[in-house]
Amino acid sequence: MTDQYRPASSRVSVKRGADRAVYDPAEVHAILEAGHIAHVGVETDNGPIVLPMAYGVSTSETGDEVLIHGSVANAMLRAGRDLDVCVTVTIVDGLVVARTPFHNSMNYRSVVVRGTATAITDADDKVAALQIINDHIAPIWDTARPPSESDLNRTLVLALPLTEASAKVRSGDPVDEDIDLDGPHWAGVVPLTTTWGTPTNAADLRSAPPVPSAVAALAGLDAHA
Repeated sequence: MTDQYRPASSRVSVKRGADRAVYDPAEVHAILEAGHIAHVGVETDNGPIVLPMAYGVSTSETGDEVLIHGSVANAMLRAGRDLDVCVTVTIVDGLVVARTPFHNSMNYRSVVVRGTATAITDADDKVAALQIINDHIAPIWDTARPPSESDLNRTLVLALPLTEASAKVRSGDPVDEDIDLDGPHWAGVVPLTTTWGTPTNAADLRSAPPVPSAVAALAGLDAHA
């Protein structure tokens, strides 16, 4: 899986399973676009902590960034401002069942991003970043109530450059030993697919607005059906 690209630093160089490493920025970006949850790790006064978070990916002339957000009361986010952080995104594509449990594995696509996260403080930039994060998950920014000034004041947004990033990808069958190939044990792959279900109205939905087209599209539905 290695290509002509090289890791930006030794910190994101894939050591074990180096043949599965991917350093092509376009492929790293594609995995981030396909994922939904980032695990963000940072060192705090109470020790290291890793939390799952929604995220978005920003692309600009000045460089690509991973964007994360949360409450200004979030101790981890506060600690992560102008500090070294690590963001990982993993997509599991299937279980790899080998002839012996020792060789069981998973097919996956994963990205590790390391660097210094900085807070976005400019009001316009902050709103733009929040829209990117929101629309990466459910693109309803243009059809829902805009965030209020109070909403924005309670929210902290951090940007992490994609400069120091790498991916690791596994696909295909189990890798079993020759002595097991003619044995009686099954080997193969159990694919894992994720699909969105049919949207259901909130219990406290007082009027009868239609399901936003972007939400219906997640489930492959016609919003006007």
